Amino acid sequence: MNKIASAVSNLGAIDAAHHLHPFSNMKKLNAEGTKIISRADGVHIWDSTGKKYLDAFAGLWCVNVGYGRKSIADAAYAQMQELPYYNTFFGTTTPPTTLLAQKVTEKAGKTLNHVFFSNSGSEASDTWFRMVRVYWKALGHPTKTQVIARKNGYHGSTVAGASLGGMKWMHEQGNLPIEGIHHINQPYWYAEGGDMTPEDFGLKVARELEDKIIELGEDNVAAFVAEPIQGAGGVIVPPSTYWPEIKRICAKYQILLVADEVICGFGRLGTWFGHQYFGFEPDLAPIAKGLSSGYLPIGGVLVSDRVAQVMMDEVGDFYHGYTYSGHPVAAAAALENIRLIEEEGLVERVRDDIGPYLAEALASLADHDMVGEAVSVGLMGAVQITADKETRRRFKKPDDTGTGVRNQCVNAGVVLRATGDRMLFSPPLIISRSEIDQAVGALRDGLDWLKDNRGEG
Repeated sequence: MNKIASAVSNLGAIDAAHHLHPFSNMKKLNAEGTKIISRADGVHIWDSTGKKYLDAFAGLWCVNVGYGRKSIADAAYAQMQELPYYNTFFGTTTPPTTLLAQKVTEKAGKTLNHVFFSNSGSEASDTWFRMVRVYWKALGHPTKTQVIARKNGYHGSTVAGASLGGMKWMHEQGNLPIEGIHHINQPYWYAEGGDMTPEDFGLKVARELEDKIIELGEDNVAAFVAEPIQGAGGVIVPPSTYWPEIKRICAKYQILLVADEVICGFGRLGTWFGHQYFGFEPDLAPIAKGLSSGYLPIGGVLVSDRVAQVMMDEVGDFYHGYTYSGHPVAAAAALENIRLIEEEGLVERVRDDIGPYLAEALASLADHDMVGEAVSVGLMGAVQITADKETRRRFKKPDDTGTGVRNQCVNAGVVLRATGDRMLFSPPLIISRSEIDQAVGALRDGLDWLKDNRGEG
């Protein structure tokens, strides 16, 4: 065994002995062996054997500016030398933290002029969940504590985040959801729309929010939360009728509207934030991922003037926060990340150039026998695998179907994600047209493999 192979084997053994991975069956993973990613540049990653992959998923939805950005590393290093850490608890702040607060709120629209920093999207979910209850109590409505979310939505894996998410397999671990969280149906027309048009279906599922508010009582409901486009749930793009109706219902019943921007934010949809793409203004918006392009952990909650004014004028001390809220090194990295997005016009590039190109490339798969639909907004897309195009019938084991196709793509050197039987794209915003062609070509080959090895549908 040569030195490189020996080192890889040793790392794999160490990993199996000591490292518990997130969202993993450790017995199975240890038996199969961990893939060790050793370096990255641009839109590519390399494993420890030297194999190169096109990362068409930007890490975990997050490496928006691509890998290997020296200026972000330099900004973090310079901040570490100047001030590696200080907290924001005791009437103190740091320069990059304050400047980042200004910068992100500049991008968020007219009313989201405040931000509460966290270290992740999951922590951001915990933050706004507490905040909405404190807000309503301060306004004299202590019974407004219930929150409505969506089935198959994802809002993190903390206790509150996993409860807000509508994934039953997560709820089964830990006796979730916690009290006070309710779920309505998702706007997933392909799987659940039946014979309805997408527009009629969008109105139908949006009006489930109104039904749930009436069932619980308007005086008991604090907020509704949803991703502008569901990410981990399968890149579920809602019909055009959905968000206008949600906005109307929240306004009618005085319910706070929370847009989870953890995935959709920072250029992925060809706008700075997903709510801007769909034309509404939320009361709160958790952020993370693209905020630093994953270079350092940082998240937060964008807070509207409406909510912030009550928190400042009526609440007083808000007993919530994290040791690393607004960490100066993470903030410095995020500032440089946003500067790169601005300077290189990446939001506009996604909107006008590479986003439309991805849509065309995915649409080219529509002729494949195994493709039910191909959808995208900006650089966020999905291809639905189907066993029968005419009836929208799906394979009996959708998880196995998607995983099999994904593995074929990875073997070909392209990293995609499978959520059930939907193949998901979320590449860095710097991806080229030829690299999109490579990724879509690998998916077509994977679908050909499925067609030849489909078994019983």
